[in-house]
Amino acid sequence: MSKNLRDLLSKIAHLPMQEQKLILETTFKDWVGNLEQVDDVTIIGVRV
Repeated sequence: MSKNLRDLLSKIAHLPMQEQKLILETTFKDWVGNLEQVDDVTIIGVRV
């Protein structure tokens, strides 16, 4: 896992899961930009 993703997950861990989802989706879309996605990406959230 990249350092940037680990840092982002640490920053948003205290937020509600729905808000975490929105932040992750937005961040991913910004990162991909106009490029075609060539790999699958899966992130699973678990509430304990």
